[in-house]
Amino acid sequence: PHGRGGSRREVGGAPPPKGPGAALAPPHRRGPDIPGRLFWTRRFSLTSRILAVNLIVLGLMGASVIYLDSYRKQLITERSRLARSEALIIADALAETPRSERKPLIARIGSGQALRLRVYDARGRQLADSFPIAAEPAFTFADPRAEPWTMQVARGIDRAMDRLTGAEPAPDYVEPAIATADAWPEIREARESGEAAVRLRSAPDRTPVITAAVPYGERGEVLLTTRNARDIVDKVRYARQTLAIVIGIALIVSIQLSLFLARTIVQPLQLLVRATQRVRLGRDREVVVPRLPERGDEIGLLARAVSDMSAALRQRIDAVESFAADVAHEIKNPLASLRSAVETLGKVEDPALRQELIRIAAHDVRRIDRLVTEIADASRIDAELTRTRFEPVDVVALTEAIAHSRAERDADGAARLVLRHDSRRCRALGDPARLERVLVNLLDNAASFSPPGGEIELATGCSGGRVRIAVSDEGPGIPVEAREKVFERFHSVRPEGEDFGSHSGLGLAIARTIVAAHDGTLTVTDRLDGRPGARLVIDLPEAP
Repeated sequence: PHGRGGSRREVGGAPPPKGPGAALAPPHRRGPDIPGRLFWTRRFSLTSRILAVNLIVLGLMGASVIYLDSYRKQLITERSRLARSEALIIADALAETPRSERKPLIARIGSGQALRLRVYDARGRQLADSFPIAAEPAFTFADPRAEPWTMQVARGIDRAMDRLTGAEPAPDYVEPAIATADAWPEIREARESGEAAVRLRSAPDRTPVITAAVPYGERGEVLLTTRNARDIVDKVRYARQTLAIVIGIALIVSIQLSLFLARTIVQPLQLLVRATQRVRLGRDREVVVPRLPERGDEIGLLARAVSDMSAALRQRIDAVESFAADVAHEIKNPLASLRSAVETLGKVEDPALRQELIRIAAHDVRRIDRLVTEIADASRIDAELTRTRFEPVDVVALTEAIAHSRAERDADGAARLVLRHDSRRCRALGDPARLERVLVNLLDNAASFSPPGGEIELATGCSGGRVRIAVSDEGPGIPVEAREKVFERFHSVRPEGEDFGSHSGLGLAIARTIVAAHDGTLTVTDRLDGRPGARLVIDLPEAP
């Protein structure tokens, strides 16, 4: 048993043979479309944006407080209409009531409806007033100085809202010093128009006072009704207070939820940023990027993607460093041999020995040239594959073209290549030239290990959305413990009798790299028929 080297998988450093698929030049892959930045993402942090989005809604709710002013105006308008209707009804009742019974009627109506009723004659003299007639006044104006501080705050809010909404302040209600009709402009307007006139004033405690004047009777008498509509202010303040409480609770909850949301998003991102900065600086050999396994959202996916990316980056860096060391080691051996041959050549007089030294030097030069070519190819293969757009590849046609080309060049030597296809329609998704390179390397490897007259089988098949290509030989096979080592770079155990240094040990590594870039696998198994030999299987995604 022996381990097989990657050198079996390449074509001696030469460009890959040209087949039907290799003639196509696949276009470059396009990168993902990156959306343009929104204007608010240029200068504001994520936390600020989360808070702003939540507070905008609350701001709109807060702005609804302003519209309470329209609610107050609507209440006043409705109450003014009611005052007009009340004045007209009471005036009609007074007109139908005998003069001797009018004062008791005025007293009853005023007490029952919380109104102050005053009657003036045509000369403006006051004939009746419900307050002195009744047992007690129907209402009294509140003294702002005697009210608690909470009412003073409420009035301050009322004034602030009036200024904010631009509401025109109502004139103050002042009881006239002389009880005559001339003190009331609405009485003069009612007499001139012959209809009811309504006025709005403000009491000392800033509650609305609505007066309505209406003429009645044949003697030119006028009725003046006065109502202190305190309930309007109470309703507006209650609505404003309720809305303020709701907005306050919503504000607190929104801020807490926003901060919670910001913490659940921003803090993990900050951890990822710090970890990626350490990776970029390269100060820590092993940077632990938090994977956040408890999170199943996009942040968790991002954390695990960044962690995997960092691990892959570290592996690639380690691979590059190891590759550089291996390159130095592999080139150093033929250079040492070449140096020894060149230094000895000048001291040897024997023509036969000199000829042998020249042959050794030429062999070492070819070996170094092969190594440099293979190393350059292995170094750029990853970069080239990232710029390649995959396309459907007819695997059957590709293998038949390779077999025909090898038969013309007698590339299989004393071995015999046999093709077997499970299906005539089997297409893989990939780069034809690179897949051809992999197959040629595997076939060269099988030919070098096959005994004289041995059979090399190249089989293809597809099932379950996968395409499988297997190369089997009748050589000594590969032990189980060495089946992964053969894919390491510069790992090469060659058949007996093969020229030393004729292979670089990069073939299998290059083949697996190409297959992995095609989202496939390259593995080593035993032959299916149980006979001695190795079977290398390529598994690729089937083209849709």
